[in-house]
Amino acid sequence: MILCFDIGGSRIKAALATAGRITPLGDCPTPGADFDAFLAALDGYAGGSALQGVAISIAGVVAPETGRIKVANIPCADGRVLSDEISAALGLPVLVLNDADCFALAEQRQGAGRGHRTVFGVILGTGVGGGLVIDGRLVQGAGGFAGEWGHGAVVAAPWNLQCGCGLRGCVDAVCGARGLEKLHHGLHGEAAASTTILADWQAGDARAGQTVALWLDLITPPLALVLNVVGASVVPVGGGLSNVPALLEALDQRLRAAILRQTDAPLVVPALCRPEPGLIGAAEAGREAFAT
Repeated sequence: MILCFDIGGSRIKAALATAGRITPLGDCPTPGADFDAFLAALDGYAGGSALQGVAISIAGVVAPETGRIKVANIPCADGRVLSDEISAALGLPVLVLNDADCFALAEQRQGAGRGHRTVFGVILGTGVGGGLVIDGRLVQGAGGFAGEWGHGAVVAAPWNLQCGCGLRGCVDAVCGARGLEKLHHGLHGEAAASTTILADWQAGDARAGQTVALWLDLITPPLALVLNVVGASVVPVGGGLSNVPALLEALDQRLRAAILRQTDAPLVVPALCRPEPGLIGAAEAGREAFAT
């Protein structure tokens, strides 16, 4: 039995994982500024002597070399070796993983990536993230940044849009939901929610069509490069933008025309592990980590 958490900037979701089954335990607010309160929130779900360990999916990057985490939206946890500090507080072994990595692992094991040797999981939500699984194992890389295609100056970003990481030209800055809204404002001088833009696009609105066309122009080359480099045969997509099938279909068509490998089978597909891929991925990783 493994205690699993999916920790974001606003909520902590908890579950028990037993024999392939996930049992939700509820959720609570994330104490972002108070580390003692943060530990107490986790400890509130840790009753029971049968627990093998704790597996955590969190919106931050964990360096495999040190276990130290970089997490922007939970200030009290930033820079800490969370696995050690949570283990000391709960008296259990602890595994901490990036949430996009957990998403990719969940999709490879139980979702749209089943049966595929190389899976590149993509998050198109408020921002852009990703995780890479090869031969059933997460690839974290130096510093824990493998699969993190959302950052790096790789896009000819219009209007010199700056990313929250401090760089300009990040996929994250122009291709997540907030990025789509920035593109629309830059093109048309109009503030509109991403959901409105996409609904208008599907209804045939010309201005929304220009926005989505620019979005496709910007996101396709870096994603094609990733697939050429890692050889992924499927790209499960989660996050809010994945809820628009027509958008994923348009991206899939553009992507398959832009990569070296020729295939008639869809590459960009909706994620299947809903609604809690972070908990599923954490549970999968925890089973392996605590098996010995």
